[in-house]
Order: sequence, then C-alpha cells, then structure tokens
Amino acid sequence: MAQAETSSDVTFSQCTRMLFYLMTPNESSFSDVNEVPNYVNKSTPFFFGMVLLEVFVGWLKTGDLLLKINDGTTSLASGIISRLPHLFVRSLEMSSYIYVWNNYHILELPWDSAWTWWLAFLGVDFGYYWVHRFSHELNILWAAHQVHHSSEYYNLTTALRQSVTQQCASWVFYLPMALIVPPSVFAVHIQFNLLYQFWIHTEIVRDLGPLEWILNTPSHHRVHHGRNLYCIDRNYGGALIIWDRLFGTFTLEGDKVVYGLTRPINTFEILSVQFHYYSYLWEKFLQADGIGHKLSIIFKGPSWSPGKPRLGDHAEVPIVTGEEVPHNPKWAPLLQAYVQIQFLLVLVVFNNLFTTQHLLSQMTILLVTGYILLTLTSLGYIIDQRPNAAAWETFRCMMMMALLRFGYVSPVVSQLALATDVFVSFSALFWGVQCVSQLTNKEKSH
Repeated sequence: MAQAETSSDVTFSQCTRMLFYLMTPNESSFSDVNEVPNYVNKSTPFFFGMVLLEVFVGWLKTGDLLLKINDGTTSLASGIISRLPHLFVRSLEMSSYIYVWNNYHILELPWDSAWTWWLAFLGVDFGYYWVHRFSHELNILWAAHQVHHSSEYYNLTTALRQSVTQQCASWVFYLPMALIVPPSVFAVHIQFNLLYQFWIHTEIVRDLGPLEWILNTPSHHRVHHGRNLYCIDRNYGGALIIWDRLFGTFTLEGDKVVYGLTRPINTFEILSVQFHYYSYLWEKFLQADGIGHKLSIIFKGPSWSPGKPRLGDHAEVPIVTGEEVPHNPKWAPLLQAYVQIQFLLVLVVFNNLFTTQHLLSQMTILLVTGYILLTLTSLGYIIDQRPNAAAWETFRCMMMMALLRFGYVSPVVSQLALATDVFVSFSALFWGVQCVSQLTNKEKSH
C-alpha cells in the first residue's frame, strides 16, 4: 500500500469524505504518528459550512430557524474550550497510547495493511462504546459528559458542545489496542470516529433505511440525547450501532424526543455549563453518610441514592409530555447581534492561535488563551443577562484593545483594522457607562 499524502496535502474531497468515515485505507495510512494530519482542525470550516446548510434546509422545511443564538453560541464556545488544552499538551489518548506502544506492545501489525486499518476502525469504535457507556454509568465521568447533553436543542452545533475534561478518562479504554496496533493507525481512527459523530446530530435526516441496522444514525443518536424515559442510557454507539444491539442498550426512536438533561441547567454561561456538575457532585459527596455511600456517589450512576440499584431508579426520571419548551429567554436583538460579532472576532483569534502556535512563545499562547476564556465567559454573562455582565465586558473590551494595540491578536482582515479598533473602543465605552450607571443606581437604592 502506498503511503498516504502528508498533512498539507489533504484535499477538499478528503475533508468532505472524512466527516462520513469514507476515507480509504490507502489514503489514510501513515508510517509515523507525526505524519498523521490533524483532520479535526482541517474540518473546522466544514463544520461551520454544514451548520449553515442545516439552518438553511431547516428554514425551508419548517419556516423556522432551528438554531437559536444563545444555545448555538454556547455549544460553539464549548467546542472551542474543549480544544484549548491541545495547545499545551498532546491529547491524553495519544500520549498514553504511544507510551504503552513504545514500552509494552507484543505484536506490531503492519501500518500499511488494509487489515490493520479495518481492525483499528472496529477497535476504536468498540472502545468508544465503552467510554461512552461508562460516561453515563459512573457519576464522576458523567460530570464531564453531561456538558454534551446540556443543550435542549438538537442540531449540528450540539455535536460541538464538548467537555474540556472528557479526555481525562477516555484514554484508558483504548490502551489494549496499543499492544498490537501502531500509533499512526490509531491516530487516524480516533479522529475519524469523532468526526463521523458530527453529522448525526441533526433532525433534518429522518431515516436511512437498511443502514439503520449497522450504522449509528441521526435517528439512533436522537434517542441517546433524549430525556424521555425510553431514551435514558440508550444507543451509545460511535460510528456503528452494532455494539448497542449486541450488549442490549439499543432502542428505536419512538415518541417525540425531548432533548437535554433530566434537570435542565437553564444557563448559557460557559464555565457553569462545563463545571457546575463537579460542585454538585462535591456537595453530594460531603452530605453522604459513611465512606461506602461517599464512594457510591462517585462511582455509581448519576441517579443513584441509598437503597437504589447501581444506576438508580429510572422510574424517578421527571416525566416529559412532548410539550416542553427549551430554555430560551428573550433578549434584545441588538445584544444578539453584538454577541455574534464578538463571537466571530474571538473565533478568528482562536483559529489564528492554532494556525500559528508553533511560531508563538508559551507566554503569548497563555495570554491569548486567557483572553479567549474571558471572552467566552463574558459573552455567557451577557446572554444570561447577569448583573455583573457590564463589569466583565468592560474589562474584556479593554483587554482586547490592549491585545490589538500590541499585536497579540489581529483583526479579521487587515483592511478592517481601523473598524475593529473603533468597534472595540465604542464597546468598552458603552459597557463602561452601563457599569457606572449600575453602581450609581445601587448607591442610590441604599
């Protein structure tokens, strides 16, 4: 088998096909792990293109916008945050895999064999099934995975709503493969498996006929995201649904699926979305009686309580009627436009950071990463209409002015440099006035 093209040679056709796991072994096999393209990063433009396509098709079919600005922005912000650790360290999945391969592998399957490629395809998908299942059945893992289920909508942006802490445990489930499958082959399939799962987060595609027996499809995955009683802890598959059929966790789509957590969090603030469950888990741990119950809080299911089975009693899941309305508080159209503009600006900063990270100092990367986190947090405060939003946004705008002034971040295009400076300056002035006004009113009320 001829060695695949290098990272810089990934074509438009390949970028399209890899989203559907349609790459061939011949074009995606590499002798060394460092030669494997970063398929996920190269897919970013396609993610946004498909999101826009879904919005357009959904509008044609229903006359309504399937994507809400508050929810969609929160999902995209989660996707950004989940990728930030990769600026500093190789993913735990790859680092641990390479370590085991270098020190303990017992057989070296040929990297350029189609049989190795297909074995890795099955192995990664099998590992993902158990990663996913344990993320629902162990409370400590659910604390990370709940982020992905926190949206009450189901569209392609939901696929990007990922946890920054998820990979802290997922790496364990792939280590057995490191005994025989070269890291370069694993590195390809761990990305393809993730990319495949993007397109199944949609309500546009209803049924795929006979493919529903083998593949994980939008219909199967809609069930997984439901909070209906029949949906709880079902359909864990990644690219394939065969593991659910084999291990008894498969359920067909039936009654209208109501999406989200059984107890909605009703916030769009990104740090709360990412970490709220950890504080909840800590409180439950402190309140539990005895070491046995404390450990059960950590290592049993999210709905477990004393006297209940390991996974809790699903009959206690709040009943849904199908008439539930997702959390979507009203907010001013001008604020919506403002949040979208600022989000696009930080998206450019994020993309530039990943593109040029090899040219930047560690201090610059830390500074810009901090700015990205501050921006996403502040925009969440604005969406939630929190009282402290004005203070946070004033500080954020001033920080952006400084970063622009000293060249740490750049405008979308050089021709818009002046316009960007003016916009950010007026933004800082506006929010500063709002902040002073709030403080004045607060003093008067006392």
